[in-house]
Amino acid sequence: MTMEAYRYEDGSISYPGHPRGPGGTEPVETIDLSEHTAEVITWTESTATPPGVREPNTLAIVEFDLGEAGSSDGDETVRAIGQVTTDEIETGEAVRPVHVDELREPGAGIREPESQDWDGYRFEPI
Repeated sequence: MTMEAYRYEDGSISYPGHPRGPGGTEPVETIDLSEHTAEVITWTESTATPPGVREPNTLAIVEFDLGEAGSSDGDETVRAIGQVTTDEIETGEAVRPVHVDELREPGAGIREPESQDWDGYRFEPI
């Protein structure tokens, strides 16, 4: 499974990807963020989570630098938000996306378990 961001004609990058970018343009490239590392910009801990979501649930906003090595122009970055694999996280820490089969317990709550079966990515400190 991939964690796809989209690059548009003007060079901007979006995660999650959208079928239309700035000016209504279509994506020209996909980028698999799961192959890259990111830096924690900020994080928070939620203690009032929906049914089936772990408590506490640590979340982070991370920034992927997709530019060439040594480039610092900032044009090749994209941010994402997601769960973290640990409750021990710090701003500025390097993380990598790791795929998990269940982001929440499908049998919890009052909805049909099949509708709550969500896989995805968490960020793991490296």
